[in-house]
Amino acid sequence: MRVLVTGGAGYIGSHTVLQLLQEGHEVSIADNFSNSSPESVRRVTSLAERSVVLRNVDLLNQADLNAMFQDIQPEAVIHFAGLKAVGESVAQPLKYYRNNVTGTLNLLESMESVGCRTLVFSSSATVYGESTALPLVESTPRSATNPYGRTKLHIEEMLEELAASDGRWSIANLRYFNPVGAHESGLIGEDPQGIPNNLMPYVAQVAIGRREKVGVFGGDYPTADGTGVRDYIHVIDLAAGHLAALDYLQESKGAHTWNLGTGAGSSVLEVIDAFARVSGQPVAYEIVDRRPGDVAENYANAEKARLDLGWKAERGLEQMVEDMWRWQKMNPTGFDEIPASEMTDEELAEFLGS
Repeated sequence: MRVLVTGGAGYIGSHTVLQLLQEGHEVSIADNFSNSSPESVRRVTSLAERSVVLRNVDLLNQADLNAMFQDIQPEAVIHFAGLKAVGESVAQPLKYYRNNVTGTLNLLESMESVGCRTLVFSSSATVYGESTALPLVESTPRSATNPYGRTKLHIEEMLEELAASDGRWSIANLRYFNPVGAHESGLIGEDPQGIPNNLMPYVAQVAIGRREKVGVFGGDYPTADGTGVRDYIHVIDLAAGHLAALDYLQESKGAHTWNLGTGAGSSVLEVIDAFARVSGQPVAYEIVDRRPGDVAENYANAEKARLDLGWKAERGLEQMVEDMWRWQKMNPTGFDEIPASEMTDEELAEFLGS
């Protein structure tokens, strides 16, 4: 298939693009490089030994988006592009609504313009809000505790209403939990801009010496060691879930929702201990106050994905940490900084061929 991946230069996007190429799909990427690097795409094409079309496109620019769709004529879209920092969303809610919701609306209109009506959407477990009914299932009532989560919830609702109004659409909402790890080659992985917002990349940066210590938010939760428990899923398993959903949509219309997680949780201290053990490096940490809105435990029931998609997470915490540490050691400062935001499509094509 001809598949367009928005945000395909990012962390989850790049791993999904690699699997798409390895499965024989023709892949195009739309990215504005606000939180990614074209270097990840260059490495993906090297690993796959196949090329991609890479476009510097912002989803808020409808004219550029329409022109790209007319040129590429994709048969399906996997939609990762979006802002994702919870704290920033609280400080700048309008920025998040404009980028995430309006950007998705523009994307859907461009898809409609070329008759492309197959979409896999990168949603999030944040749509479950502060629910404590564990494990979380797809029918758990939705809510959100911050603007980022609400953008995901609004987009899910928009996609459901679109599919209900037009039976030609095939849509997957994939709610995933805590993506971690990296490709086994160590060539692609998570390269957050600035201070990491997620636990494992922060722990990795402490282990490599970039940061002094990990701040553990809360040590008095009703869990085995007092720290929060989350469902961590290897990014390779997560990428495979997107391909499984894409396959499912070829034979099924309407809007569908699946959790992508392992079904089990690991505590913050378990992650820190695993990283120290695998890396052989001390990982200093400090227990600090809880964050507002955090719950003690959060993990998925992914049985629906197993039954519908034939998918389940295969990799455990040890492999997640091993692969993350390999990536961090090989790329101690992440991808080299490349000023890609102003690069033309011709310059990007030349860069990928370098």
